[in-house]
Amino acid sequence: MIGKSNYEKRPVIQIADDSSGCLQGWPEVMSALVQKLAGRQRAVVVFECYPGVLLDELPMVLREAFKESQILSAEDVYKEPRALADQFATSLTDDPVFGFMKHWDLTDFIDPLRLATQQQTLADHEGLIFIIGAAAIHVATNPDLLIYGDVARWEIQRRQRAHLTGNLGMHNAADSASRIYKHSFFVDWRAADRQRHELYCRIDYFLDLNDQQEPRMLAGDKLRQAVSKVVTQPFRVVPFFDPGPWGGTWMREHFDLPDGPPNYAWCFDCVPEENSVLLGFGDRVLELPASVLVHEEPEALLGQRIYQWFGAEFPIRFDFLDTVNGGNLSLQVHPLTAYVREHFGMNYTQDESYYILDCCEGAQVYLGLLEGLNKERMQTALEEAQRGGKPFAAEEFVNVWPVRKHDHFLIPAGTIHCSGKDALVLEISATPYIFTFKLWDWGRLGLDQRPRPIHLSHGLENIQWNRTTSWVKEELIDQVQEVDQGQGWYEERTGLHASEFLETRRHWFTETVLHDTAGNLNVLNLVEGDEVLIESPSGAFAPLRIHYAETFIVPACVGQYSIKPLTSTSRPSATMKAYVRDMKQL
Repeated sequence: MIGKSNYEKRPVIQIADDSSGCLQGWPEVMSALVQKLAGRQRAVVVFECYPGVLLDELPMVLREAFKESQILSAEDVYKEPRALADQFATSLTDDPVFGFMKHWDLTDFIDPLRLATQQQTLADHEGLIFIIGAAAIHVATNPDLLIYGDVARWEIQRRQRAHLTGNLGMHNAADSASRIYKHSFFVDWRAADRQRHELYCRIDYFLDLNDQQEPRMLAGDKLRQAVSKVVTQPFRVVPFFDPGPWGGTWMREHFDLPDGPPNYAWCFDCVPEENSVLLGFGDRVLELPASVLVHEEPEALLGQRIYQWFGAEFPIRFDFLDTVNGGNLSLQVHPLTAYVREHFGMNYTQDESYYILDCCEGAQVYLGLLEGLNKERMQTALEEAQRGGKPFAAEEFVNVWPVRKHDHFLIPAGTIHCSGKDALVLEISATPYIFTFKLWDWGRLGLDQRPRPIHLSHGLENIQWNRTTSWVKEELIDQVQEVDQGQGWYEERTGLHASEFLETRRHWFTETVLHDTAGNLNVLNLVEGDEVLIESPSGAFAPLRIHYAETFIVPACVGQYSIKPLTSTSRPSATMKAYVRDMKQL
């Protein structure tokens, strides 16, 4: 096991040396708006926002700064919660975890009669009027000033868990966090992402409300310039760490994480839909959902081919699973592509792999079925365990493989699998997020002391029963092939499986290695070595310092970049790189 890392938990992408363009705190924000609106006899200002933004402070500071103004709330034009629930029922379904992806817009939340009433109030008002809240832009479609308030996806989830916010129009903040999250995932966030994209080029000011007591505000043109700059250089997103019932202690120890949670099970180190980026303006920092980069600069970030295949979606996911001094993950399977498309409205599935970044002696991975197993007997055993009967004896049906540091296990969809305890796994996968079918969870409860949902019927329909010991050994384990070498480095192909659309390459090096995106998004992690420097051979971007276990993104438009070790070359450093294959070859 390695010692403590210099892992950077709040990486900042420096945009400018001058902080004057980034306003901080309500006094500065209100002062800028007062100056902007000075001398106007009548003006309409829209404070549009993402669901989950807390606006408790806003009416108070607006009334203090603009004493003669009127404030309208967009919530007053929403349909009744019961009507919204009925409308979204086909997307949300009765399942506790999964729903169905549909094309919802924020207009679907609005009651036409209530909207007409508020628009009449707007028309009758002669002075300064503010409309605040998600869907406010539909009350005043052509405002004099458009301000957009946003918050990081993980901050929204923290607020949901603390019952500070619920779903748009539902008044359900007291509901369980899992139900609120599901509603957000399948309805609220899809509609809000679509609207933010539609408004992006119109935004006059962007308001970072991750801290509603101390907001940050940036002019819209400066935001768009910053986003365009970020995707021309390698960068890191802000990682998020979360506890889980099987979680371990490796990340707490090696990444110097705070005490408080019982463990840290996950680290979302490169999941742009979930993560954020920190933009530095002098000594001030503005936090922006990383999904904005994907939605607004998809060709520069992803590359033209990926954009054509996937649209404005980031298809590569890097995250950590920590089971050191913890427990096994749930025994699980991911849906086949045709199944996830038919049942959940997703275009692709979570093909994945486990890269063993570190482990204790005796660590194991469960992968594939034993030769000659009886399918009916396994199904009966799983069903009995689910009913609370005899615990499922996984080792009687599933292969258990010993693991070593730097092993790479390939897990195409349909393959039964889970990490055992005492491993730090770098999970490299496609990115459909939540579509995991748990088959057996070792009889334990979640952190909320409730049973975790098991999706046995879905899982049994997707298990590929021919993926037994010999097939797994031949197709999914020890697939390392040397493909190239040079002065002080060599490159290996480690997977993924031929049925998966991701390719992974490992470089071992004691000297500088030259890489080229070739117009294709690259995602890398420093899996060996203390520190490296990412540089542009032509000086096109500022050098980026990367520490052990940090994941970084290299946008497709970057082209050539080099990776140079900064510590002793007595032992080689290593990176794991993932990119999307030519889909025409699959």
